[in-house]
Amino acid sequence: MSNDRLDPTSGSGGPKRVAITGATGFIGGQLATALVGAGLGVRALIRNPAKANYLTRLGVEPIPGDLSDSVALSALVADVDAVVHCAGSVRGITEADFARVNVAGLEQLASVASTVNPPPLFISLSSLAAREPQLSAYAASKRRGEDALARVAGAMRWIALRPPAVYGPGDREMLPLLLSLMRGFAPVLGSSEARISLLYVEDLVAAIQRCLVADSGAHGKFELHDGRVGGYSWDDIVKAATPLRGRPIRPIRVSAGLLRGVSRVSLAWARLTRSAPMLTPGKVRELTHTDWVCDNGPFTDATGWTPRFGFADGLERTLAWHKSLKQRPGL
Repeated sequence: MSNDRLDPTSGSGGPKRVAITGATGFIGGQLATALVGAGLGVRALIRNPAKANYLTRLGVEPIPGDLSDSVALSALVADVDAVVHCAGSVRGITEADFARVNVAGLEQLASVASTVNPPPLFISLSSLAAREPQLSAYAASKRRGEDALARVAGAMRWIALRPPAVYGPGDREMLPLLLSLMRGFAPVLGSSEARISLLYVEDLVAAIQRCLVADSGAHGKFELHDGRVGGYSWDDIVKAATPLRGRPIRPIRVSAGLLRGVSRVSLAWARLTRSAPMLTPGKVRELTHTDWVCDNGPFTDATGWTPRFGFADGLERTLAWHKSLKQRPGL
């Protein structure tokens, strides 16, 4: 077992029971599976029981409730060694749409956890967007959530992880972009000079597991990426994907003006239908921001974690997962 994985039998003094929020989501589900596989007891806050069948079959202890339910939160964090907060709101129109989960929910959970004696390690899955809170209501909510955690934690040790764009099996947000590459088109959003960091989901889960190891004194905010110093340009992404496609991939420039126009239409439709849009003017500002490059150094120094999957490897594994889905009967 590599040093990026938690081994409860290794004598490291790591946790025996972990509480998770967002376990029915993309990242939280992967984390729950990994922790159960490592022999840990896992307890999860479940807002929608209909989505939790896989978790209960896995052996996860469900706690019905949501982040506004202090009774459920008390049950969730009782006698656990660590809390991993993966729940988050990524769709909305106003700042209040995001703040209910990303700020108030996180603050409530951290407040309850901080009263446990001894307090658990608290790991919050933030976002690299928190580095640029002026760009969008979502980014501002992630920064405010980090600030709330620091304010209410007291003696409780906390870690806020800031991953960049995360992809991999189970993800539905970046999958359309990855499939577009395999169809031969790379939608270049905004400036061709933009650079971004990426992270394969298995490496993010491994990073969280490293935080759980008792000899890790990590504390505070940390950025993560897949090991590519300086991130990726759109040309880098195309070059990494081309061998998998076996044929050229054509970059298609999508101007910021076009994105803004589409976002205004999306926003108007969402307000009319009372739905939660994904593409908003704030999201366009995020997508066209030119610097989403992370620095892994402080986190690696604190925990010893190193990523295993660059974009080419992660893309290949993600496409294999998608292919297996299409081959299943009824899908």
